[in-house]
Amino acid sequence: MSKADICQLCARPCQLTFHHLIPRKMHRRPYFKKHYQRSQLQEGVMLCKLCHKAIHIFYDEMTLAKHLNTLLLLQQDNRVQIHVVWVKKQKA
Repeated sequence: MSKADICQLCARPCQLTFHHLIPRKMHRRPYFKKHYQRSQLQEGVMLCKLCHKAIHIFYDEMTLAKHLNTLLLLQQDNRVQIHVVWVKKQKA
């Protein structure tokens, strides 16, 4: 697997999915149209399925869009950190 196949949260080599840092469901809302350019709304990170699913279980779209909209903020979040510790023990 190449470096491109490494989850940006847990650093495991596996198949990845694209996670929009500002969920697509929020893109049409006036707040996001006003405060973000179209290119910013399309930004995202590549995550393994376990990390991607966990983020969406832990937080609703509005919380992700307003408070966890960068890779650094996701990495610093306590729930995500606990998940990463657990997921690193799992098979890829």
